[in-house]
Amino acid sequence: MKSTSGNTGVQKKKMNGYVGFSNYPNQVHRRSVKRGFNFTLMVVGESGIGKSTLINTLFDTKIFPDREEMPPSAEPVKGVDVTSMSADIQESGVKLRLTVVDTPGFGDSINNEDAWQPILENIESRFDAYLAQENRVNRSKISDNRIDAVIYFIKPTGHCLRVIDIEFMKRLHTKVNLIPIVAKADTLTASELEQFKAKILADINYHGIQIFKPVSDEFDDPETVAENREILSKIPFAVVGSEKLVEHPNGTMVRGRSYPWGIIEVESEEHNDFIKLRQMLLRSHMEELKDTTDMVLYENYRTQKLLSMGHVQDNNVFREFNPLVQVEEERRAHEGKMQKMEGEMAAVFQQKVQEKESKLKLSEEELYARHKDMKTVLEKQRSELEDKKKRAEATARPITPMEQHPTKGKKKNIFSGF
Repeated sequence: MKSTSGNTGVQKKKMNGYVGFSNYPNQVHRRSVKRGFNFTLMVVGESGIGKSTLINTLFDTKIFPDREEMPPSAEPVKGVDVTSMSADIQESGVKLRLTVVDTPGFGDSINNEDAWQPILENIESRFDAYLAQENRVNRSKISDNRIDAVIYFIKPTGHCLRVIDIEFMKRLHTKVNLIPIVAKADTLTASELEQFKAKILADINYHGIQIFKPVSDEFDDPETVAENREILSKIPFAVVGSEKLVEHPNGTMVRGRSYPWGIIEVESEEHNDFIKLRQMLLRSHMEELKDTTDMVLYENYRTQKLLSMGHVQDNNVFREFNPLVQVEEERRAHEGKMQKMEGEMAAVFQQKVQEKESKLKLSEEELYARHKDMKTVLEKQRSELEDKKKRAEATARPITPMEQHPTKGKKKNIFSGF
């Protein structure tokens, strides 16, 4: 066994013999085949645009039953309804639980404002149900009914995307793998179809709408890369669906539609893009659709949902750290915390001192005012008492004889004769 190490610190070992872990993909394959697979597909489009026919053609089985003809007197269904039907199908020993979600009523009203709202709520409710199951204590059985892909049927007008097409895709492209297709492509000529596809892609790019596109990486072989490029060149897929077999001029029976001018073969790449759509959806990128739903679309929704509920993630949990550095960071954090507490205590103490000084100053002013008032009252009382005393003395003192006869008893001046 030889070992090499890179700059990342991960050692690469070269085995000298067969060990056995290279058989792990086969183990996963056997377990997956034993358990089976689930795939949930939503179809959105106006009534009569060919949703049921295309789904039945894609899976070569009767997923959608034949539509019952409504009497002329019957009232049309108002609003958009979301219904689902499931079927267990099997191919070469591989079991698939297919769930198709239909949206009858979409685009059928005169006023289609907010026609996408019931569909968006249904998709988000499936995310919420899965999130609730993840948060349970016992997660041994989790039912996954999240939408893996949405096929959006575009009416073959030959002009450009309608307002309802743009608004629908803008509101759902971050929640689902969006696959736009041009329905009933046999109503347009080849040149009209090519121009219509270019206009659709231009509108999608202008409005920043994200649609599902196959991605190649360094692990793909050249054949897979070439197939992905070919699939990308066909987006949006122009498809024709048919459950009937018609006789080809060469005598063979083919699935298609017969017209006076010829036959449109469903499974002919020269006539439409049905083969490429089925290849991307079922044969080559089904797992990628499921992974994108689980790892990207659902994770983004889950993150936003938890953040809106007040959950905050501590990224330090996932960070590699040095114990000495961590101790130093904890010490600094503790010192910062203590300094903050000391500052808060000093501020509280200062506030209490100021409050006490204010109270003492106010009490001192009140006492001084009371003392001044009392002094004024006492001075007034004293002045009044002195006045009363003087009046009393003046009225109560007796008159002497001298005051009655001022000349009596007075001695003569012996020198008065001189």
